[in-house]
Amino acid sequence: MTGLPVLPEGFAVRPMTPDDAAPVAALLTASEQVDKTAEHFSAEDLTEWWTGWQADLGRDGIAVEDADGIVVGYALAFGPPTFRDTYRVYLEGRVRPDRRGLGIGRALLGWQLERGTEVHAERQPAAPGKLVVGVPETMPSLEALVQRAGLTAERWFRDMERSLDELPEPRPVPGVDLVAFSWDRDDEVRRAHNAAFTEHHGSSERDPESWTRLFTGQRAFRPELSVLAVEDGAVVGYVLTYEFEADTAATGLRKVDLGQIGVLPGARGRGLASAAIAAALRAAAAQGYVGAGLGVDTENVTGAMRLYENLGFAAVRTQVSWSRSLEPLR
Repeated sequence: MTGLPVLPEGFAVRPMTPDDAAPVAALLTASEQVDKTAEHFSAEDLTEWWTGWQADLGRDGIAVEDADGIVVGYALAFGPPTFRDTYRVYLEGRVRPDRRGLGIGRALLGWQLERGTEVHAERQPAAPGKLVVGVPETMPSLEALVQRAGLTAERWFRDMERSLDELPEPRPVPGVDLVAFSWDRDDEVRRAHNAAFTEHHGSSERDPESWTRLFTGQRAFRPELSVLAVEDGAVVGYVLTYEFEADTAATGLRKVDLGQIGVLPGARGRGLASAAIAAALRAAAAQGYVGAGLGVDTENVTGAMRLYENLGFAAVRTQVSWSRSLEPLR
């Protein structure tokens, strides 16, 4: 197994534990003052995130402490519980701004690349793999770091937002009812999602456990604001809606995130997605939310970015996916 990296004098490194959720949340809060990612995390959010991705913190994560025992950096390398075609190992981490420029980030990334390669070899050696780092455009130092490490920019993602003023009218789609999410349809929505995303970059088949851990089982999920498009008694489209309370606490603004949006391939081209999104926006506005956001792959095979622009969303941030390919080992 990959050994712990060598750090500058005055810093210690150790395997992560579940108790690191609170200090890592504090680290990310301090970093946000400089990094401007518009992401905010509580300790509960991080615990849920790490558990959902089944990260083995003791093997897949390391924490850096300063001489006072304060966590000033961390790094994770974890693979998804399910995958399609390519097994992507995600590398996440951060160094507190006042401890940057000392070589800590370079050491952490080096460890992540080694551990990520091991994760691929341990869990899916027969599949092609990729080590992936998401780099917000507001973090040029991270971009320079991954570029020096030999990773290549492969995909651009946009965060898009709109206010909940002057909302579009939901246009009726003949034969289709727009209804609120209900728990008796949860697994049907999962299966619809798997069918809708078969051609999407980086997507994976969600089994019931990973679906619950990553999506509808999240504390942030808002079923009453989520919309299903039903035709002939079957779900043909969906919008799953979330509210991240740490974001609300940090900004003072109640906004919803449209996390998963999909339409079955055979039902596309009829305005289902537009109608379901418009209904979700109206449901959120009626509950006092003031804004909505979503993320989109700029090369989405369904042309989703144009759809969202037509619904009043505008791009506000960009994140670039940088990666290194790994060959199958057998």
